[in-house]
Amino acid sequence: MKRILKIVGLLVLVLVVGVVALLAVTFMGRRAMMDGQEVNRIRVIADGFSSLAVIPISDRQVALVDAGQDQAGEAILRELMRRQLGPDAVAAILLTHGHPDHTGAIRQFPKAQVMALEAEVPLVEGRAGARGPLPRLFPVNPTGVTVTRVLRDGDVVDVGELPIRVYAVPGHTAGSAAYFVNGVLLVGDSADVASDGSLQGSPWIFSDSQAENRASLVRLEQRLIADGAKVMTIVPSHSGTADGLAPLTTFARANE
Repeated sequence: MKRILKIVGLLVLVLVVGVVALLAVTFMGRRAMMDGQEVNRIRVIADGFSSLAVIPISDRQVALVDAGQDQAGEAILRELMRRQLGPDAVAAILLTHGHPDHTGAIRQFPKAQVMALEAEVPLVEGRAGARGPLPRLFPVNPTGVTVTRVLRDGDVVDVGELPIRVYAVPGHTAGSAAYFVNGVLLVGDSADVASDGSLQGSPWIFSDSQAENRASLVRLEQRLIADGAKVMTIVPSHSGTADGLAPLTTFARANE
């Protein structure tokens, strides 16, 4: 029996080490996140290995793009305190997708309207699981989160004083979204910025379909140009930022 337990323990250790090594390789070579970086009053807040955006929409209210991985929402609450605001000041939470490192603190802000693309609602609410190689191994359980406003591709959401344009970018998950607001393009996990400033697609280990993700980013670049969007900064969730639309354009030309 002891020998069996040792073998099982060794196999578990090998599996854990393998997963850690795979994750390290996946996240290597990315531009480092900068906690507190601010572009056009939109502030990027690091929450562990994810980031989220805080968008002031009036003197006493903010919107969030994603809600981090910490269910207690400590990083968000600190940012609200810095602004002399409390949890009720969060009027809206726009989700780039439903993975738990982006939905963690939603329940800390009960007055917030929770928004996501229609295809993402089952994942956000825990009625369906993600299909990526690693996420599909996780159990599917109700999250206790309710999406209170369903978004559609091309919507312009007026949140407070700022219009936010919604773009569907399926691939990382079925209902992944990007948001363009005040010159800032928030892409969630649909893209990352490499250390050399180039744009990368979503990592295969967490994504439903890399091919669909690449095609979505190509379409996103085309639509932003068609819409006359003046992109100053691209903000992913797991890396630092990139300046202007050029990195997305370069990526799109290479993947057409």
